[in-house]
Amino acid sequence: MTISILSDFNESPGPRYCKQGKASGEEFYHKILNSKFADAIKSKQKLQLNLDGTDGYMSSFWDEAIGNLVFDFSSQKVNEYLEIISKEEPVWKELIFKSIIPEWEERRIKNDTPQKTSQNDHKAWFRLVNGQLEQKIWISSSVV
Repeated sequence: MTISILSDFNESPGPRYCKQGKASGEEFYHKILNSKFADAIKSKQKLQLNLDGTDGYMSSFWDEAIGNLVFDFSSQKVNEYLEIISKEEPVWKELIFKSIIPEWEERRIKNDTPQKTSQNDHKAWFRLVNGQLEQKIWISSSVV
């Protein structure tokens, strides 16, 4: 299982949130990464995430996309099922695994819920709850 940011999402990944601009980390997470990662867990296969070939990234893009992944599935599952591929900028792999994942695991444990642009911007997405995948819209109407 592979996701290529260049061919499956956008040549020019954008900011953190949908409300900030096109091709955001939030949009990537909700439109592509969440369901593909759930598929990886279901099939017990690693999901390869290829970062190469784009115009570049803002760190907030990865903080939002990978952070939501950790929040919804746990750092243990992300470390088990996610493989980052980046020959062009291996620093992203290091940032993701050594900084973003541990920071968001702390947020997950504290139940520090990620901000969402709007309840209407996202269809139901997967979350691991008590070892089971559940799919629904996990936000209330009091969203920023």
